[in-house]
Amino acid sequence: MIWLTAEIQFPSPETASKEGIIALGGDLSVERLLHAYKNGIFPWYSEGDPIIWYCPPERMVLFPDELKISKSMKKVLRKNEFVITENQAFKEVIYQCKHVARNDEFDTWITDDMEQAYIQLHQLGIAKSIEVWQVDTEHSRSDQEATKQLVGGLYG
Repeated sequence: MIWLTAEIQFPSPETASKEGIIALGGDLSVERLLHAYKNGIFPWYSEGDPIIWYCPPERMVLFPDELKISKSMKKVLRKNEFVITENQAFKEVIYQCKHVARNDEFDTWITDDMEQAYIQLHQLGIAKSIEVWQVDTEHSRSDQEATKQLVGGLYG
């Protein structure tokens, strides 16, 4: 396994292990993260471990035109209780992704350093977020008084 140096470079993707691990160490600087992502490489590790850089041979790709929405989800969506925004709550989205309880998982891969690195990328206009808010208009007198709660989101 290759340990990264201060130089901003990665080994060839062909050198990745069968799990997709391509390198260890380095840092989460803006320059290194941008270079990594431009080459299909991303960090994924736990607190206290060295940074592990991945370049898997296969990726999950979601094609919106092929998305199948269940009948029960269609029913939920027809209620119009949700509002989707972009880049309105980046810090809150990554914080919630970091702290949400997950079944059968011991910890999160979003370390404090990862959280701060992505916040910095967002402040530079590079990282983006999509937020899903649940709106409660039933208990308000007008749409402007409606309360909203962050119930989902993604960042990248």
